[in-house]
Amino acid sequence: ERISSYGVISGTPQPHPNGPDRLYKIADLIEKPPVDQAPSNLAIIGRYILEPQIFKALETTQAGKGGEIQLTDALRAMLHTHPIYGYRIEGTRYDTGDKLGFLTATVEFALRRPDLGPAFRAYLKSLKL
Repeated sequence: ERISSYGVISGTPQPHPNGPDRLYKIADLIEKPPVDQAPSNLAIIGRYILEPQIFKALETTQAGKGGEIQLTDALRAMLHTHPIYGYRIEGTRYDTGDKLGFLTATVEFALRRPDLGPAFRAYLKSLKL
């Protein structure tokens, strides 16, 4: 239901003999599509390994959503001349660009730290809410 907050890919899983198919050859990228127009539920979460050609693509990319030049649009233009791959990551993802996501990440990581966790846990339990 939150897919319209992210860039989204359509792609084909690339078989891997030693594990789950997490690598995708990307066929298309769309920046913040409406839910009913998203090609998949595979969101782009902003972790990239980019080749130098991205700079030329960015120079010719027109402003898109929100009047900003979108990296997703530059990558989409590069699809015509360069293969692009994505990797489906497993694990917990914290959206620290969102206020609640930032707070959630801060609390969870603080509780895991041996130097902060016990005192922070005691503090949280002491709150009279």
